[in-house]
Amino acid sequence: MKVGKLLHTRYRVNDLERTVAFYRDVLGLAEVRRHKSPRGSELVFLQAADSAELIEICYLPNSESVKCQPDLTHLAFEVDNLAEFEKQLAKHGLKFSDGPITSSQGTTFAFVDAPEGYEIELIQKK
Repeated sequence: MKVGKLLHTRYRVNDLERTVAFYRDVLGLAEVRRHKSPRGSELVFLQAADSAELIEICYLPNSESVKCQPDLTHLAFEVDNLAEFEKQLAKHGLKFSDGPITSSQGTTFAFVDAPEGYEIELIQKK
């Protein structure tokens, strides 16, 4: 017996609307659905245009504050042009937290910090 396809990745956050706005307005993800779980969590599922997997953003009222330690986890997205994406970030008052860096294979990548401190890696393939 083995698992099937990856369905979603969950990130718990302190500020649901601020985080959803980042993924929607800055990264361009689409909100697929939103609901409250039986445990009382507020859940928003987001999806990148060319991906089947979802990102679940979770706000759990009355829980400890989220403290994402540096370099613990990140989501990676492919972009067509990092220089153009950097301009889009600037329109939102954001900038790369690291990079751009080009690998020996010609792939260029950079990072931007999402709300709560989660890292987003942006990759421009050769």
